[in-house]
Amino acid sequence: MSKKAKVKKVKLGKLEKREARYGYLFILPWFIGVLVFLLIPLVQSFQFSLADIRMTPFGRLITFVGHENYTQIWLEDKDFPVMLVSYFLETLLSVPIIVVFALIIAMLLNGRIKFKGAFRLIFFLPVIIVSGPVMLMLTGQGATTINTMNVQAINSALNQFLPQYIAKSISEVFGNMVTILWYSGVQILIFLSALQKIDASLYEAAKMDGGSEWECFWKITLPTIKSMILLNAVYTVIATSNNESNPIINIIQNAMFAGNKGYGYASAMAWMYSVAETLIIGIVALVLVTKRDAYDKQVKKVKKDRVKQNRAIKRARRRGRRNDGKIKKALNSK
Repeated sequence: MSKKAKVKKVKLGKLEKREARYGYLFILPWFIGVLVFLLIPLVQSFQFSLADIRMTPFGRLITFVGHENYTQIWLEDKDFPVMLVSYFLETLLSVPIIVVFALIIAMLLNGRIKFKGAFRLIFFLPVIIVSGPVMLMLTGQGATTINTMNVQAINSALNQFLPQYIAKSISEVFGNMVTILWYSGVQILIFLSALQKIDASLYEAAKMDGGSEWECFWKITLPTIKSMILLNAVYTVIATSNNESNPIINIIQNAMFAGNKGYGYASAMAWMYSVAETLIIGIVALVLVTKRDAYDKQVKKVKKDRVKQNRAIKRARRRGRRNDGKIKKALNSK
């Protein structure tokens, strides 16, 4: 394509510039919060993980030890590596359950039913109530388990076919099924808002062409809310990994104040835990990342073909002009 065909950059008007300034002004507190309360503590925590920190009457004594804290965790700590692997497997199993459950409930609430507001409140209420001491009290009283479900029988049956750590992780998911489903309130609202934005004419056109409800779900609903599925999956990983009842967080807190471990040891455990959490988010994103539409690929292919054709036409014209010049010179010479 020629240089003249290139799209020129449009300058922003006064209104657009003012709106852009307001936008930067609104996100400025978030940037300051990330810098002060996230990035600086993150760097400091990584420095602590490479040191032995002791609290003395004269202040904090920091001794650089390199990767000694990390090797000590894997070679000497008998609980944390096992719980880290168990957390990894349990999270990979519980995230699809929460997302699918939230999608089903959101589709039911999006239908034509009475008392929609009351049902939305019922499903979102655990997000508000179940936190901190309330969650610990409910867990201690056995309210987070299904009484009719024999977890021990499930565990013994799984041990016959799977390794012990995998069977234990799966049985823990069944044992904490109520707790897992309690963390689906926010996801239900996100799915509900996404479903309400789908144009109803798409379903009407599909049904006029003979499409069933199942086909409408796979061809219209699911592709439209695919980005929300990814968002809910990532949110679920973060929410389940940072709740108060997570035993790994309790181990890190106990190691922080233990006399033989300290802040450096706990920081190394926290960094290993964050790496495992980031790895899970990467796996979820890799599975659910939206692929390019086939139509977009065809459009790009057609545009490339047009560019090639234009280049070929230009080359042919240049050759034609050169040949005309040669012919004219030959005629003039005669």
